[in-house]
Amino acid sequence: MKTLQTFTLLFTFISILSCRADVSKQIAENALAAENSTPLVKEHYIKVALLLDTSNSMDGLIDQAKAQLWEIVNELSYAKCRNERPNLQIALYEYGNDNLNSRDGYIRKILGFTEDLDDVSKELFSLTTNGGSEYCGTVIQSSLNQLDWGNDADDLKMIFIAGNEPFTQGEVNYKDAVLNAREKDVVVNTIFCGDYKHGISSYWKDGAQLAYGDYMAINHNVETVHIASPYDDIILQLNIKLNGTYVPYGRQGSKKVAMQRAQDNNAAGYSKANAVSRTVTKGSHLYKNSTWDLVDAEEEEDFSYDKLKKEDLPENLQGKTKSEIKAYVSEQRRERERIQKEIAQLNEKRRQYIAANKKENSNGLESAMIQALKKQALKKNYLWN
Repeated sequence: MKTLQTFTLLFTFISILSCRADVSKQIAENALAAENSTPLVKEHYIKVALLLDTSNSMDGLIDQAKAQLWEIVNELSYAKCRNERPNLQIALYEYGNDNLNSRDGYIRKILGFTEDLDDVSKELFSLTTNGGSEYCGTVIQSSLNQLDWGNDADDLKMIFIAGNEPFTQGEVNYKDAVLNAREKDVVVNTIFCGDYKHGISSYWKDGAQLAYGDYMAINHNVETVHIASPYDDIILQLNIKLNGTYVPYGRQGSKKVAMQRAQDNNAAGYSKANAVSRTVTKGSHLYKNSTWDLVDAEEEEDFSYDKLKKEDLPENLQGKTKSEIKAYVSEQRRERERIQKEIAQLNEKRRQYIAANKKENSNGLESAMIQALKKQALKKNYLWN
């Protein structure tokens, strides 16, 4: 009898252990499945939302944004995150303009996050100023609600808001807006266009500090200083060759080629050196045109030549076979990479020349943004070379 009881107890104990082992195994398998189902982050991003006051007094600010865009982008192109070059996305808002809808708080989302830098340039050059009410809290909260900031902790997520009226205006309390930004891991940087102390008394500094950002004051009416270098003419000649490597396709192809050249002209309208800055951007990994250029599109995972229709192609490729089109695109890619490498080499010499001849950081918006970007990027282990 005792033997039977002992056997029964032993069997029960073994059953319990076996059950626990099965449960532990199931938990481990479920955890592994959950881990495998979580999408791997392949690329990191620098996400910059630029919120510009377009009221009457802000013509100088808009001019600085147009003239300094490419140098800001170029500085970001030198950044590294975990030994990889992060991508760049820019969003653009305007606020404080009487031409905007009062029901929306006199704000307008111009562009959501985009990697199309020609689009950013085009929209900047289309901005006009008009008197209005500047609601900083409203535009910050709108950018938080409307933009896809993502969930990658390694992404650098930043708002830059520039203006010159009190930060306290509008129905949305700026403190609520910037604290919401902090919850989303979005840093709010404020750029007051005017006297530094006036910006503090107008709560621009407080707005930045609450969201771990930087407060800066600039003279927005100072013209941008572009430093010419001995390498400019050669780089601009390379830009002409670079433009020849684009292979437009689809409905937007021809329009995008025209827009690319229009933005070349817009940059050149400020100075030859600014056109050079844009060319340097076009030679970097941040200048992407996969929506209309076959050379860039071919590198996308979901791209297939089988999806292309004859009418999607430029005239010189419409009578070609798929293998002939591939060969042509490969040839253009090799030529582009050769030109981009040459631009990068010349730009390194240009950077050294400018550093040696630059007396001070006189470009307000550019200097303020780059200073804040680098400072905050260090907190996430971004490095510059």
